[in-house]
Amino acid sequence: MKNIALIGNPNVGKTTLFNLLTGSNQYVGNWPGVTVEKKEGYHNDIKVTDLPGIYALDTYSNEEKVSKDFLENGKPDLILNIVDASNLERNLYLTTQILKYNIPVIIAMNMLDIADLKGMDINPEILQEELGIRVIPIMATKGQGIEKLKEALSEKDHSIRPKLGDYPDEKTAYEEINRILGKASKMVKESQSVTRKIDRIVLNPILAYPIFILMIYLVFKLTFTWVGAPLSDFLDAYVLTGISEFMTGILSGSSPWFQSLIIDGIIGGVGAILVFLPIIMVMFAAISILEDSGYMARGAFIMDKLMRKIGLSGKAFIPILMGFGCTVPAIMAARTLESEKDRKLTALLAPFMSCNAKLPVYILFGTIFFRNHAEFAVMGLYLFGGLVAVLLGMLLKSTIFKKDEEPFIIELPEYKVPSFSLVASSTWDKGKGFIRKASTIIFSLSVFVWFLSNFNTGGLADMGDSFLAGFGSILAPIFAPLGFGTWEAAVSLVTGIMAKEVVLSTMGVIYGGDLSMILPTLFTQLTAASFLVFVLLYTPCVATIATIRKEYGGRFAVFSSIFYFCVAWIMSFLVYQIGSLIL
Repeated sequence: MKNIALIGNPNVGKTTLFNLLTGSNQYVGNWPGVTVEKKEGYHNDIKVTDLPGIYALDTYSNEEKVSKDFLENGKPDLILNIVDASNLERNLYLTTQILKYNIPVIIAMNMLDIADLKGMDINPEILQEELGIRVIPIMATKGQGIEKLKEALSEKDHSIRPKLGDYPDEKTAYEEINRILGKASKMVKESQSVTRKIDRIVLNPILAYPIFILMIYLVFKLTFTWVGAPLSDFLDAYVLTGISEFMTGILSGSSPWFQSLIIDGIIGGVGAILVFLPIIMVMFAAISILEDSGYMARGAFIMDKLMRKIGLSGKAFIPILMGFGCTVPAIMAARTLESEKDRKLTALLAPFMSCNAKLPVYILFGTIFFRNHAEFAVMGLYLFGGLVAVLLGMLLKSTIFKKDEEPFIIELPEYKVPSFSLVASSTWDKGKGFIRKASTIIFSLSVFVWFLSNFNTGGLADMGDSFLAGFGSILAPIFAPLGFGTWEAAVSLVTGIMAKEVVLSTMGVIYGGDLSMILPTLFTQLTAASFLVFVLLYTPCVATIATIRKEYGGRFAVFSSIFYFCVAWIMSFLVYQIGSLIL
């Protein structure tokens, strides 16, 4: 079987090409010894390994180590080097380094449409002749040139005589690249790059931050007002309620405890989470659109100055940004940072970026207690989590995480119209994780919580005398100064450490009814705000703690768990106590 290595700079369309070549016949894991994603797939009898996006092979990040090790020891038969036609000078520098491994190379020259917008005219035939390497023009997002590329990959003979070489220094390499590009490309018109025009506004020193906040606001408005919430209301009113009523009718002749298990335990617990699936999917789609359009990279660039204030370089923004999706990959992504202090500080701050698992709690409490301003309430929680991370970062960088600053380098891709297929694929991949969790962890915990809330040592019991009530009553005094010192709230937060969505499913099981009607009798607007702040900041799920332990050891995991709980308690205490004085 032929073994092909797919390699290129970040943001050159490598993932799109990999998906086109392998379709659904692909596998994702981690490279041995590092938490860098490993993608492998098959095109007919050809194995394609998608190496991490890198700029060069002469530095020491984990991505570069992985790529170098694979080229040296993975024994690929062919290297498929994908390059950005609109930025050939930078992209071909990596090509010069690849050639030293004496492995046949095919260049897939992507993004010709963007090069054209920049006013560039590139002749692939001349470029191929000057490089001594097969050059195949493609436009991956439109599927153009892919069949020709597949035919080239299937050929048996890939012998080449490259004219590029492994140059003694960067200056010499770029001189040769520029000489070749002088023959193979030219500017035929004044660049009318839409990207440059947009960036004059989006990256303007005065407008950049207001626009960034506006983008975030539009994501929340789309999610909670325009699209997500109406779909969620429809699912709740016409699907889940219908299922509950249907099952109640079917089970009318069964024993009360069995009815309670099915209706309150399973349907009530899992349904309390699934009702928010449309909202979460809409948010995933909105974020995917920002990523695919090219704006998300600008967000990282804009945030660089702020990151430096908390003792981190702009490189750490990407792992922290991932925390808005799930904290586990955010912790894992921090390992790509060069400095040990950077890695630990990033891992410590990432959980304050509210993960999507907390979103159902925010949505329910926000719509109940803040009514027509739910999107502002939820957006405020996300921003508050960021503010807490900034303040703690500033404190920690001047104490236990002192370090020298490092330069920040990030690729700013061209703006483009997001690909519907890529956005849909990304949204579905993330949504599948939520559905899988609802059907396994949340289902199991809902049944477990139902059992604890309906039994004690004497057997079947009233909820007030159950195992759950007894355990919650011990913990309730801890939360009394925060305004929600009930055993129900206490056990909901404890089970939430398994998975944050379980906070609501536990409440659904305990209260056994419509939470939108029940919660206003138990919480005020102030206690609801205090509760939301605690959920935002307290100890993350066990998967996150396990990841921290794996990456940084048991002692750091224990310290971080206690640290998050203490920060959450203090902030929630301040919200409730100060709010009590004001209101």
